[in-house]
Amino acid sequence: MEETIVQDGKYRYLELGEGTPIIILHGLMGGLSNFHGVTEYFPPKGYKVLVPELPIYDMPVIKTTVKNFAKFLEGFIEHKGLDDVILLGNSLGGHIGLLHTKMFPEKVKALVITGSSGLYENAMGNEYPKRGDYEFIKKKAQDVFYDPEVATKEIVDEVFATVNDRMKLVKTLAIAKSAIRHNMAKDLPKMETPTCIIWGKQDNVTPPEVATEFHQLLPNSDLFWIDKCGHAPMMEHPEKFNQLLDAWLTQKGL
Repeated sequence: MEETIVQDGKYRYLELGEGTPIIILHGLMGGLSNFHGVTEYFPPKGYKVLVPELPIYDMPVIKTTVKNFAKFLEGFIEHKGLDDVILLGNSLGGHIGLLHTKMFPEKVKALVITGSSGLYENAMGNEYPKRGDYEFIKKKAQDVFYDPEVATKEIVDEVFATVNDRMKLVKTLAIAKSAIRHNMAKDLPKMETPTCIIWGKQDNVTPPEVATEFHQLLPNSDLFWIDKCGHAPMMEHPEKFNQLLDAWLTQKGL
Protein backbone atom coordinates (compact mmCIF):
# COMPACT_ATOMS: atom_id res chain seq x y z
CA MET A 1 0.00 0.00 0.00
CA GLU A 2 1.37 3.38 -0.99
CA GLU A 3 2.39 5.54 1.98
CA THR A 4 2.21 9.28 1.35
CA ILE A 5 2.59 11.90 4.07
CA VAL A 6 -0.37 14.30 4.11
CA GLN A 7 0.21 17.96 5.01
CA ASP A 8 -3.05 19.22 6.49
CA GLY A 9 -2.78 22.60 8.23
CA LYS A 10 -0.26 22.19 11.05
CA TYR A 11 -0.50 18.39 10.93
CA ARG A 12 1.63 15.99 8.90
CA TYR A 13 0.57 12.37 8.93
CA LEU A 14 0.13 9.08 7.13
CA GLU A 15 -3.44 7.87 6.62
CA LEU A 16 -4.18 4.39 5.28
CA GLY A 17 -7.41 2.40 5.00
CA GLU A 18 -10.94 2.92 6.27
CA GLY A 19 -12.68 1.77 9.43
CA THR A 20 -11.88 1.84 13.14
CA PRO A 21 -9.12 4.43 13.68
CA ILE A 22 -5.76 3.26 15.01
CA ILE A 23 -3.49 6.22 15.79
CA ILE A 24 0.20 5.31 15.98
CA LEU A 25 2.46 7.37 18.24
CA HIS A 26 6.18 7.17 17.48
CA GLY A 27 8.96 7.52 20.04
CA LEU A 28 11.62 10.15 20.60
CA MET A 29 14.10 8.87 18.01
CA GLY A 30 11.54 6.89 16.02
CA GLY A 31 10.14 7.97 12.69
CA LEU A 32 6.93 7.02 10.92
CA SER A 33 8.71 4.19 9.08
CA ASN A 34 9.24 2.30 12.37
CA PHE A 35 5.65 1.13 12.09
CA HIS A 36 5.77 0.01 8.46
CA GLY A 37 4.67 -3.51 9.46
CA VAL A 38 1.58 -2.19 11.25
CA THR A 39 0.62 0.25 8.48
CA GLU A 40 0.76 -2.58 5.93
CA TYR A 41 -1.06 -5.20 8.00
CA PHE A 42 -4.08 -3.47 9.53
CA PRO A 43 -5.75 -1.34 6.79
CA PRO A 44 -6.88 -4.42 4.79
CA LYS A 45 -8.48 -5.73 8.00
CA GLY A 46 -10.92 -2.83 8.31
CA TYR A 47 -8.87 -0.25 10.20
CA LYS A 48 -7.99 3.34 9.36
CA VAL A 49 -4.35 3.68 10.41
CA LEU A 50 -3.09 7.21 11.09
CA VAL A 51 0.50 8.09 11.98
CA PRO A 52 0.88 11.78 12.91
CA GLU A 53 4.33 13.35 13.06
CA LEU A 54 4.65 14.46 16.67
CA PRO A 55 6.12 17.95 17.18
CA ILE A 56 9.05 16.56 19.18
CA TYR A 57 11.43 19.37 18.18
CA ASP A 58 8.94 22.02 17.07
CA MET A 59 7.80 23.49 20.41
CA PRO A 60 9.69 25.99 22.57
CA VAL A 61 11.84 24.17 25.16
CA ILE A 62 9.55 25.25 28.03
CA LYS A 63 6.59 23.60 26.25
CA THR A 64 8.47 20.45 25.25
CA THR A 65 6.61 18.14 27.64
CA VAL A 66 4.70 14.87 27.51
CA LYS A 67 1.54 16.76 28.51
CA ASN A 68 1.78 19.16 25.57
CA PHE A 69 2.30 16.24 23.19
CA ALA A 70 -0.86 14.65 24.63
CA LYS A 71 -2.72 17.93 23.98
CA PHE A 72 -1.31 18.02 20.43
CA LEU A 73 -2.71 14.50 19.93
CA GLU A 74 -6.13 15.62 21.15
CA GLY A 75 -6.01 18.52 18.68
CA PHE A 76 -5.21 16.06 15.89
CA ILE A 77 -8.13 13.78 16.89
CA GLU A 78 -10.46 16.81 16.93
CA HIS A 79 -9.09 18.03 13.58
CA LYS A 80 -9.79 14.65 11.99
CA GLY A 81 -13.24 14.38 13.62
CA LEU A 82 -12.43 11.00 15.19
CA ASP A 83 -14.13 9.18 18.05
CA ASP A 84 -13.44 5.88 19.80
CA VAL A 85 -9.82 5.71 18.69
CA ILE A 86 -7.28 2.98 19.42
CA LEU A 87 -3.92 4.49 20.43
CA LEU A 88 -0.74 2.51 19.74
CA GLY A 89 2.47 3.95 21.15
CA ASN A 90 6.10 2.90 21.39
CA SER A 91 8.50 4.33 23.99
CA LEU A 92 7.67 8.06 24.44
CA GLY A 93 4.67 7.47 22.15
CA GLY A 94 3.29 4.97 24.65
CA HIS A 95 3.68 7.53 27.43
CA ILE A 96 1.85 10.14 25.33
CA GLY A 97 -0.92 7.61 24.71
CA LEU A 98 -1.22 6.82 28.41
CA LEU A 99 -1.36 10.48 29.44
CA HIS A 100 -3.85 11.31 26.65
CA THR A 101 -6.05 8.42 27.81
CA LYS A 102 -5.95 9.75 31.37
CA MET A 103 -6.82 13.29 30.19
CA PHE A 104 -9.44 12.36 27.54
CA PRO A 105 -10.74 8.88 28.48
CA GLU A 106 -13.99 9.35 26.56
CA LYS A 107 -12.07 9.54 23.26
CA VAL A 108 -10.00 6.35 23.61
CA LYS A 109 -11.58 2.93 22.99
CA ALA A 110 -8.38 0.99 23.58
CA LEU A 111 -4.69 1.52 24.22
CA VAL A 112 -1.67 -0.46 23.01
CA ILE A 113 1.74 0.20 24.59
CA THR A 114 5.13 -1.30 23.75
CA GLY A 115 8.40 -0.32 25.39
CA SER A 116 6.53 2.59 26.93
CA SER A 117 7.92 5.19 29.31
CA GLY A 118 5.68 6.44 32.10
CA LEU A 119 6.96 4.30 34.96
CA TYR A 120 10.67 4.04 34.30
CA GLU A 121 12.96 5.73 31.84
CA ASN A 122 16.45 4.61 30.89
CA ALA A 123 16.53 5.99 27.34
CA MET A 124 19.77 7.83 27.95
CA GLY A 125 21.36 5.04 29.94
CA ASN A 126 23.73 6.37 32.57
CA GLU A 127 25.83 8.29 30.10
CA TYR A 128 25.27 11.69 28.57
CA PRO A 129 25.12 11.37 24.77
CA LYS A 130 28.53 12.30 23.39
CA ARG A 131 28.22 14.75 20.53
CA GLY A 132 30.49 13.94 17.65
CA ASP A 133 31.25 10.38 18.81
CA TYR A 134 29.70 8.28 16.01
CA GLU A 135 30.74 4.89 17.46
CA PHE A 136 29.20 5.75 20.84
CA ILE A 137 25.92 6.74 19.15
CA LYS A 138 26.02 3.60 17.00
CA LYS A 139 26.42 1.42 20.13
CA LYS A 140 23.54 3.27 21.83
CA ALA A 141 21.30 2.75 18.79
CA GLN A 142 22.22 -0.95 18.62
CA ASP A 143 21.45 -1.39 22.34
CA VAL A 144 17.82 -0.50 21.61
CA PHE A 145 17.43 -3.79 19.74
CA TYR A 146 18.09 -7.44 20.57
CA ASP A 147 19.59 -7.85 17.10
CA PRO A 148 22.06 -4.97 16.56
CA GLU A 149 21.68 -5.36 12.78
CA VAL A 150 18.22 -3.76 13.06
CA ALA A 151 20.04 -0.48 13.81
CA THR A 152 20.75 0.30 10.16
CA LYS A 153 23.20 3.00 9.12
CA GLU A 154 20.18 5.17 8.28
CA ILE A 155 18.87 4.87 11.85
CA VAL A 156 22.30 5.55 13.38
CA ASP A 157 22.87 8.54 11.09
CA GLU A 158 19.51 10.01 12.11
CA VAL A 159 20.26 9.67 15.84
CA PHE A 160 23.77 11.06 15.30
CA ALA A 161 22.37 14.10 13.49
CA THR A 162 19.85 14.68 16.30
CA VAL A 163 22.38 14.66 19.15
CA ASN A 164 24.72 16.88 17.14
CA ASP A 165 22.01 19.48 16.67
CA ARG A 166 22.36 21.51 19.86
CA MET A 167 18.72 22.62 20.06
CA LYS A 168 17.43 19.11 19.34
CA LEU A 169 19.71 17.74 22.06
CA VAL A 170 18.42 20.33 24.55
CA LYS A 171 14.84 19.35 23.68
CA THR A 172 15.65 15.63 23.86
CA LEU A 173 16.89 16.15 27.42
CA ALA A 174 13.83 18.31 28.22
CA ILE A 175 11.57 15.45 27.06
CA ALA A 176 13.53 12.90 29.09
CA LYS A 177 13.11 15.07 32.21
CA SER A 178 9.41 15.57 31.45
CA ALA A 179 8.94 11.80 31.09
CA ILE A 180 10.47 11.28 34.54
CA ARG A 181 8.30 14.05 36.05
CA HIS A 182 5.16 12.56 34.51
CA ASN A 183 5.43 9.23 36.32
CA MET A 184 2.00 7.62 36.05
CA ALA A 185 2.13 4.98 38.80
CA LYS A 186 -0.64 6.71 40.80
CA ASP A 187 -2.84 7.31 37.74
CA LEU A 188 -2.81 3.84 36.19
CA PRO A 189 -5.06 2.02 38.72
CA LYS A 190 -7.89 4.48 37.89
CA MET A 191 -7.60 3.93 34.11
CA GLU A 192 -10.19 1.38 32.96
CA THR A 193 -9.45 1.60 29.21
CA PRO A 194 -8.69 -1.86 27.72
CA THR A 195 -4.91 -1.95 27.31
CA CYS A 196 -2.72 -4.33 25.34
CA ILE A 197 0.89 -4.46 26.54
CA ILE A 198 3.37 -6.00 24.08
CA TRP A 199 6.96 -6.12 25.31
CA GLY A 200 10.36 -7.39 24.22
CA LYS A 201 11.81 -9.87 26.71
CA GLN A 202 15.27 -8.36 26.18
CA ASP A 203 14.28 -4.68 26.32
CA ASN A 204 17.26 -2.79 27.82
CA VAL A 205 15.60 0.63 27.74
CA THR A 206 12.38 -0.20 29.60
CA PRO A 207 13.19 -3.64 31.10
CA PRO A 208 10.65 -6.49 31.38
CA GLU A 209 9.79 -5.66 35.00
CA VAL A 210 8.38 -2.34 33.72
CA ALA A 211 5.87 -4.24 31.57
CA THR A 212 4.94 -6.41 34.55
CA GLU A 213 4.35 -3.28 36.65
CA PHE A 214 2.19 -1.70 33.93
CA HIS A 215 0.16 -4.93 33.84
CA GLN A 216 -0.24 -4.98 37.63
CA LEU A 217 -1.26 -1.31 37.84
CA LEU A 218 -3.60 -1.11 34.81
CA PRO A 219 -6.84 -2.83 35.88
CA ASN A 220 -8.00 -3.82 32.38
CA SER A 221 -4.74 -4.91 30.74
CA ASP A 222 -3.28 -7.95 29.00
CA LEU A 223 0.47 -8.57 28.73
CA PHE A 224 2.21 -10.36 25.85
CA TRP A 225 5.93 -11.09 25.47
CA ILE A 226 8.10 -11.34 22.38
CA ASP A 227 11.35 -13.27 22.83
CA LYS A 228 14.71 -12.24 21.32
CA CYS A 229 13.34 -8.72 21.14
CA GLY A 230 14.41 -5.32 22.45
CA HIS A 231 12.71 -1.95 22.83
CA ALA A 232 10.83 -1.80 19.50
CA PRO A 233 8.91 -5.09 18.94
CA MET A 234 6.98 -3.71 15.95
CA MET A 235 10.32 -3.20 14.18
CA GLU A 236 12.21 -6.32 15.25
CA HIS A 237 9.33 -8.81 15.00
CA PRO A 238 6.58 -7.12 12.96
CA GLU A 239 4.76 -10.38 12.10
CA LYS A 240 4.60 -11.59 15.72
CA PHE A 241 3.64 -8.10 16.91
CA ASN A 242 0.80 -7.87 14.37
CA GLN A 243 -0.47 -11.38 15.18
CA LEU A 244 -0.60 -10.64 18.92
CA LEU A 245 -2.31 -7.29 18.42
CA ASP A 246 -4.77 -8.65 15.84
CA ALA A 247 -5.77 -11.54 18.13
CA TRP A 248 -6.21 -9.14 21.08
CA LEU A 249 -8.35 -6.70 19.05
CA THR A 250 -10.51 -9.61 17.85
CA GLN A 251 -10.90 -11.00 21.36
CA LYS A 252 -11.97 -7.57 22.65
CA GLY A 253 -14.38 -7.03 19.74
CA LEU A 254 -12.41 -4.00 18.55
